[in-house]
Amino acid sequence: MTDFFRFLAEQSDKVIEQILRHIGLTMLSLLIAMTVGIPLGILISRFKRVASAVLGVAGVLQTVPSLALLGFLIPVLGIGMGPALVALFLYALLPIIRNTFVGLQGVSPLVKEAAKGVGMTNRQILLKIELPLALPVIFAGVRTAAVINVGVATLAAYVAAGGLGEFIFGGIALSNVNMMLAGAIPAALLAVLFDNGLALLQRLSSRKSRVSLLAFVILLPLLTAFTMLPGHSDKLIAGFAHEFYGRADGYPGLQKIYGLQLRPRLIDQNLMYEAIQREQVDIISGYSTDGRIKAYDLLVLNDDKQAFPPYYAAPVVRQAALDRYPALRPTLDMLAGKLTDSAMTYLNYLADYKHQAPADIARLFLKGSGLYRQPKAGARVNRVVLGTKVFTEQYILAEIYRQLIEGHTDLGVDAKTGLGGTQICFDALRSGSIDFYPEYTGTGLLVILQPSAAQLKALPMQPDSVYAFVKSETRKRFNVVWLAPLGFNNSYALMMRRKQAQALGISSISALTKGLK
Repeated sequence: MTDFFRFLAEQSDKVIEQILRHIGLTMLSLLIAMTVGIPLGILISRFKRVASAVLGVAGVLQTVPSLALLGFLIPVLGIGMGPALVALFLYALLPIIRNTFVGLQGVSPLVKEAAKGVGMTNRQILLKIELPLALPVIFAGVRTAAVINVGVATLAAYVAAGGLGEFIFGGIALSNVNMMLAGAIPAALLAVLFDNGLALLQRLSSRKSRVSLLAFVILLPLLTAFTMLPGHSDKLIAGFAHEFYGRADGYPGLQKIYGLQLRPRLIDQNLMYEAIQREQVDIISGYSTDGRIKAYDLLVLNDDKQAFPPYYAAPVVRQAALDRYPALRPTLDMLAGKLTDSAMTYLNYLADYKHQAPADIARLFLKGSGLYRQPKAGARVNRVVLGTKVFTEQYILAEIYRQLIEGHTDLGVDAKTGLGGTQICFDALRSGSIDFYPEYTGTGLLVILQPSAAQLKALPMQPDSVYAFVKSETRKRFNVVWLAPLGFNNSYALMMRRKQAQALGISSISALTKGLK
């Protein structure tokens, strides 16, 4: 726990900022949901024929997986606060509508009749009799919605809306337990705090309904103000993947070598290109062989000080799998040198921009390379397990490997795609959960092996030197084998919209650093 508290101390400013943003997101979405949900609950209590339909729609919305809902909203609203707030609002609706409806339905008809008997109007009965009596039940719905939204709000980091999810996503990508806990523990404490705070107001409502309601109405808008915390004031807005932001060969390396200082928005790596195309960010981290570079007319900034090491792709295989399946090594080596930078870029372009299926892309490549064979019919007793990280290129490589192995051997392939970041895939390999996966030499050097500063200084940052080092050290430390490289170098890169970069006279990372000062 010492390391965790040290991490909190080092990141205290950011932790506080993200807690406040998390509170703001939760409370603003709750305020909007109450504004819509309570009147809607009152309405369906008066028109019971539509009650089941309204509750049914709200129920269906809540069953949609959070990431899927964000995926539907991003093409319409882009990234940032918009899709996050809409998603949280929709998740909060059901408990508020339902509890308002149930609370009003629970008011005794005799009480309402007595109120009519003394000459009260329907409006007066609602405001002075029904709502005060139903308030504890309504508060219970609000309480449930608040707790749900605290948890769901962690996904706001997926769309660059901030919140404690930034630590959770970053920790998962980097396999950093302290970072994950820095997001998860405050989120859990916020859920408990909101639940207990609203429970207190709920208990007060039975005796002092007006006072508790007034206090809540005043407090809620104040808490939503945290969503309006000052944004980044950089001349150019950057959007970085969570893994790139934390890895030594990513943004920290740029800070060290170039002195680059940015306060980037952290965003899922698959959404960065959408963000820069929509002009919501000006700079993104990416991969040099990504097909969307050409499709979106992006300029890859020249890494003139060579901050990024070579990232040549190669399969990393457990020695036990090679020993058990002798046909595996020669089959995988058939791809050695077959995938050039331009070839891999084109395959990525077909997937990312033309939206072709990875299986079809893999078949096209193998046929063009003369390596495709129709798999033999029948059951395959022996099976190898293939893993991948969570981006397009890895899915394509997985399909190429699967079709190659099943066409040239009697082995079957079970694919575990989208496992996450580097450390997750490599840990799965070491534990035997997977038998092999495609990796990159630069990542193997700086993330898996993590050599000392003296070793890095002595190592020439040339493709052959880096490959030989990671191959030797990985075999020595982990009994894991790097097979022959595929032929392409998918290095990290910083990218800008070509027109904007040309207008600003930025073509390299050094020029970018100078332009930001």
